[in-house]
Amino acid sequence: MSERRNQRLAASPALFESRFLDFFSRVHPAIPALIYGPVVAAGAVLGGREGYSVAELLGLGALGVLIWSLAEYWLHRLVFHWQPDHRLGSRLHFIIHGVHHDHPNDKLRLVMPPGASIPLAILFLALFSATFGTPLAYPLFAGFILGYLGYDYTHYYVHHFTPKTSVGKRLREQHMRHHFQDHTRGYGVSSPLWDFVFRTLPRRRTSS
Repeated sequence: MSERRNQRLAASPALFESRFLDFFSRVHPAIPALIYGPVVAAGAVLGGREGYSVAELLGLGALGVLIWSLAEYWLHRLVFHWQPDHRLGSRLHFIIHGVHHDHPNDKLRLVMPPGASIPLAILFLALFSATFGTPLAYPLFAGFILGYLGYDYTHYYVHHFTPKTSVGKRLREQHMRHHFQDHTRGYGVSSPLWDFVFRTLPRRRTSS
């Protein structure tokens, strides 16, 4: 009975009156891997066919992950926490991210819905292609998407599991401080790197 009660408490409200639309706002955590795992593999294969060595593919993939971490930071800081002062904007903010802050333990609202992630992925692929050209964009984009998957599953993990490693504990502490102490700090979920660079690391509370 206690488990069912906890599940009810964690559940977030419907975001849309339409049951059809609301269904797609709730996402099983396996969905991102099923959609984007093949994208990562395709980027690596296309890069290999163009003559990149394994070492070059790994290096380009690592650069793509780094680019993702920067995108993750600024998307979280500028888009997810953008709160315009009008009703429509407030509603949009709640749909994008506010519902997660109000109901942080809803397991079906911890990874990004495909309805949001797929258009973003297409946009970033176009930006990579325009900026780096092809075929260079393919392994870079594969790393970028791998970084995105790392973000989604780190986010899920720190909300529903207790990390045993020092890195995991630090990531969880930073994200919990973002939720429950100061949401204007700790925008990095998969890495504290850019919070360090831009001086937005969560502050530890000092005892009085």
